[in-house]
Amino acid sequence: MIRDEDSPALVKRVTAAALRAIAHDVETEVNFGPGSPEIRGNRVKLPLPTIRMSKEDIACLRGTADALALLMRHHDADLHERRSPLGRRAREVFDAMERVRVQALGCRHMNGVADNLGALLDQTCRSRRFAEIGEKDPGFLADAVSLIIREKLTGRVAPETATTLTDLWRPMIAERCDAQLSRFAAAIDNQREFARITAEMIRALDLIDDNDPSLQEDEEDETEDSGDENNQPDQSPETKSDDGTTEGGMTAAPATADTGDADTSPEDLPDDVVVAGEGAMAPAGPSARPNRWPTDDSGVFRYRPYTTAFDEEIDAGALCDSEELTRLRFQLDQQLANLEGVVARLANRLQRLLMAQQTRAWEFDLEDGLLDAARLARVVINPLHPLSFKREKETMFRDTVISLLIDNSGSMRGRPISVAAMSADILARTLERCGVKVEILGFTTRAWKGGLSRERWVTNGKPKNPGRLNDLRHIVYKQADQPWRRARRNLGLMLREGLLKENIDGEALLWAHNRLMARPEQRRILMVISDGAPVDDATLSTNPGNYLERHLREVIRWIETASPVELTAIGIGHDVTSYYHRAVTLVDAEELGGTMMQNIAELFDEKKKLASWVRSPTATRRRTGHAG
Repeated sequence: MIRDEDSPALVKRVTAAALRAIAHDVETEVNFGPGSPEIRGNRVKLPLPTIRMSKEDIACLRGTADALALLMRHHDADLHERRSPLGRRAREVFDAMERVRVQALGCRHMNGVADNLGALLDQTCRSRRFAEIGEKDPGFLADAVSLIIREKLTGRVAPETATTLTDLWRPMIAERCDAQLSRFAAAIDNQREFARITAEMIRALDLIDDNDPSLQEDEEDETEDSGDENNQPDQSPETKSDDGTTEGGMTAAPATADTGDADTSPEDLPDDVVVAGEGAMAPAGPSARPNRWPTDDSGVFRYRPYTTAFDEEIDAGALCDSEELTRLRFQLDQQLANLEGVVARLANRLQRLLMAQQTRAWEFDLEDGLLDAARLARVVINPLHPLSFKREKETMFRDTVISLLIDNSGSMRGRPISVAAMSADILARTLERCGVKVEILGFTTRAWKGGLSRERWVTNGKPKNPGRLNDLRHIVYKQADQPWRRARRNLGLMLREGLLKENIDGEALLWAHNRLMARPEQRRILMVISDGAPVDDATLSTNPGNYLERHLREVIRWIETASPVELTAIGIGHDVTSYYHRAVTLVDAEELGGTMMQNIAELFDEKKKLASWVRSPTATRRRTGHAG
């Protein structure tokens, strides 16, 4: 029997009331629903409580509500955005530190809030498997810093599930940031001062380049503080932005990592502006490194790699030994067993749909092929009559190749990359049975924060606006002509610790596009699976903040308007519809398998494809040249 105090309606009512009380805003509108928790203006969305929630689940729900309420009460979104650094790692640390600050304020004064936040933190540490981490992966630096600072601000030790992570990073953080660690407690009530100390700590950790505009912002703020403090009142840490804030790291919603100029779009650029690098967009062999935009005679370039000497295109099997690859594939198979039931049913539906669309045509009276049973009567009547054979004609439907381009960046770590690998595996098997060739590719970088490319740039005196400053790693998991059974082990590589680093989407898109253009098939489809905008700390800290994003937009615009390749995208926790015209965004990675199947089905179903374009006015204008 369900107790009244455990009913979802009561949990909703009590949680919403507590949130408004902690936020000091009775007008806050609290909703419950699927998807990530978030704040938009005075609206808050929380996870939907279930009928039989355990005490731990209720505590985590309350912890989520308390975290958002404290953010609304103590966080100034405008100030935070002005002071945020450009580099992704630096931004992650900066966002995590602000979350720690506002939550520590609640823990200091409300023991119940402290308990709820502790339960939420413990659940987060368990879900991210911090206890299983065996090396200092830079992708977990922000988590380690926030846990260590949380201990100092609240006096509460980190959960046991996070001890492994904090022990790995504590010596280095204590050595480099000793001067800052002792100052955070005194600045906890002042967001501006807390941000200033955080920036010093980020510089001590070597996460901010000297050219980062956030350093100039810091100097401007100091001048403003000293010159205008008698004329302008300080912004209270409790000031809220009118439009609220979604999580650019600050609520529970996914981060966008968009640090560029929001007012500048590719459509605003002059017609003679061309994005370019090295290589050509003309069809090339699979080993080509296509870094260049189709050029005109203007000679004006906005994008270029500083050097391509350290880039690599590599087969997945060459990145680890055979024994480890077998172990990773076994690990993927174990996870696949839990998901295969649902996705396999979708795969079977897709196979039936594709097979049904194949218009079968036969050639008869041949000397070899399949025995034609309909003409056996002639042999019975006349034994001297030769047997008749038939052969199915090749159809236009079979003349198709699909390329899956999977983001292998650090932000895909955990469940998203596992589901991407499983879905790619099932999709490759399904389409292979239908006679459709599938290529599976991945893209990341060889190093964090620039690698050998950045070292060469430093050696050459750090010239301004150097262009892309990291070493690309483009991975071939399965070639289009390779049978799935020969490539199945390669997909397990996505689960390898240390593989996932940073992402430079524009050049990866060109690389996958050029591989498709070199194929003989008449229909070429490129499906991109990503969870965010392109981010590379070394490149963004030495070039304009929207450098990589602008290049990605230009590449997408060209493929969608001038290339025969059909482009579609799936965003995991990130709205990619702002980049791609044919795209869908998923809140939960578990939906990826079904969405991939649905997208492929719609691409082959001409009626659905036409209907989807009719429903999308923007897409209709793109295809027809006039308003839909």
